Amino acid sequence: QVQLVESGGGLVQAGGSLRLSCAASGRTFSRYVMGWFRQAPGKEREFVAGISWTGFDTYYADSVKGRFTISRDNAKKTVYLQMNSLKPEDTAVYYCASSNIIGATMPPSYDYWGQGTQVTVSS
Repeated sequence: QVQLVESGGGLVQAGGSLRLSCAASGRTFSRYVMGWFRQAPGKEREFVAGISWTGFDTYYADSVKGRFTISRDNAKKTVYLQMNSLKPEDTAVYYCASSNIIGATMPPSYDYWGQGTQVTVSS
């Protein structure tokens, strides 16, 4: 079992940057695909970025490609989401999650979820 705790959210102006962290507990963190999702008010939860268990393979939603970077440190059991050139439409609660499915982008493919961290981008 994996427990996930996100941090690093906050209020930032458009064009600014934030780095989200997701700390995991459990001995098998390095075996999991990790993903970041977000959910804005009144909208469905959507995939943002994913990373393979080695960290060598990453994949992104088109809406964040070129602006966001996902990475992981298996020794620290932490996955990160560096967000640059933020836009007001990036405002959402951001969640990290773990999966056993390489390349997974759909929420049902992820087994464990954090509680989320709020990101607000002002115009």
